[in-house]
Amino acid sequence: MPDPCAWRIALPHTTAAVPIARALVRTALADIDAPADSDTAELLTAELVANAVEHTPGDAPIELVVELLANGCQVEVHDGDPEPPADLTAPGPDDAHPDPWQEHGRGLLLIRTLSSACGHRATPHGKAVWFTLPSRPPR
Repeated sequence: MPDPCAWRIALPHTTAAVPIARALVRTALADIDAPADSDTAELLTAELVANAVEHTPGDAPIELVVELLANGCQVEVHDGDPEPPADLTAPGPDDAHPDPWQEHGRGLLLIRTLSSACGHRATPHGKAVWFTLPSRPPR
């Protein structure tokens, strides 16, 4: 029986995956009663999925994993490209102040800024790029 505190789903390797992923993250966090901010989770998930679609070759599905942690949640996006993303854990010299008029370049900054941790790891079929969000304080 699957772990009730995690969701795992395949997404199409197209731009249609972005709104699907946003909806799935919101649903998953509600379903597993995650204490993390679902609006932030949706935004950061959309960035990871959009990057996977844009920067990985082929048409193999992208996998979305949402997991409840003791202190928040973790979201992973798996793709078939073993190349690591641009430096996700520390900004490069040109990443510190992205041009607000450019279409690209703010996604990784958002992930680094709004998550409590982020990174990537190799998988048997490519890589997983992930972020964690802390629990919201009780109201």
